[in-house]
Amino acid sequence: MMLENKDILARIPHGFPFVFVDRVVHLEEGVRAVALKNVTVNERFFLGHFPSEPILPGVLIIEAMAQVGGLVVAKGDKDVWFLAEVKDMRFKQPVVPGDQLVLTVEVQKTLGGAVRFSGRAVVGERVAAEGEFTLARPPA
Repeated sequence: MMLENKDILARIPHGFPFVFVDRVVHLEEGVRAVALKNVTVNERFFLGHFPSEPILPGVLIIEAMAQVGGLVVAKGDKDVWFLAEVKDMRFKQPVVPGDQLVLTVEVQKTLGGAVRFSGRAVVGERVAAEGEFTLARPPA
């Protein structure tokens, strides 16, 4: 399954300017997804990170992976999952305006109301970041 931007906005609870997934090119619900994030110089965080040499903040790469993970496990529109843990995340290359991140996330383990994922962010042939993260349902 493929998701366009309007489909992504319908499925996740995030809104502008905090949506970091532009398109899902492959989705196996409950299993894995491959998505795209186009990095453009006009994004607001580049005003301060860093004005003379803009770099996509690592925490936003993790957030993009988490949003893709939320799309993998979503059971309906605006399904809410919280980022609960980040484990062994490594940043290997800077991501700059003009890059396109290819985000691949895969379910590793389901833990009751939580799901552990492996995630990888790639630009071209180079790995920008990889590691594990866990999403959890909000407390009742």
